[in-house]
Amino acid sequence: MQNMTNTQKITLMGLFGAIIFLLTFTPLGFIPLPFVRATTIHIPVIIGSIFLGPKYGAVLGFLFGFSSFLIATLQPWPSSFAFSPFVPLPGADSGSLWALFVAFVPRVFVGIVPYYTYAAIKKVITDKGFDIINLTIAGIVGSMTNTLLVLHSIFIFFGEPWTTVVGGGPADVVYAVIVGIIASVGVPEAIVAGILVAAIGSALNIVIHHKAQAA
Repeated sequence: MQNMTNTQKITLMGLFGAIIFLLTFTPLGFIPLPFVRATTIHIPVIIGSIFLGPKYGAVLGFLFGFSSFLIATLQPWPSSFAFSPFVPLPGADSGSLWALFVAFVPRVFVGIVPYYTYAAIKKVITDKGFDIINLTIAGIVGSMTNTLLVLHSIFIFFGEPWTTVVGGGPADVVYAVIVGIIASVGVPEAIVAGILVAAIGSALNIVIHHKAQAA
């Protein structure tokens, strides 16, 4: 990506942060589904990671995690206990601090992985004319990072209470539900992320390039 000054990076991070919180409190931010909530908030995090680097990306990922924690606390849904320790586990009087891990850690990685994915692909596909491919792949990988880490964290730390949400059954049945969510929600979510990251990233790259030439 084009070189940017620290002021430009901070300004862009502020813009992405504002988009995250705007999406948080709109229907497009967290889309209710039977067992989970689909999201679009990972998209500004992924773009921020690619353009601003892993440090700024991690901060945006943390904001993503905070938005997830906030919505789970204020607008709980059946599996909110996996994202907020203030939501009691099914059949219990209190929540678990592991919810903070699920809410924050995977989302921080969403702000880190796309940068290194894009950088690695860039070494292979060096032609600037194919940069849209690099952006698309980084967008897909960033989205799947969120899906895979969140769902597997829920399975590891909340496998037993989560059986209540999915209707009960042994561990292999619960994991089959997770695989089903990955296929039915995670894959389409990743495709959309790839398309949007490529479109928005390409446009943003042109704007930054023009500003750099003007300077």
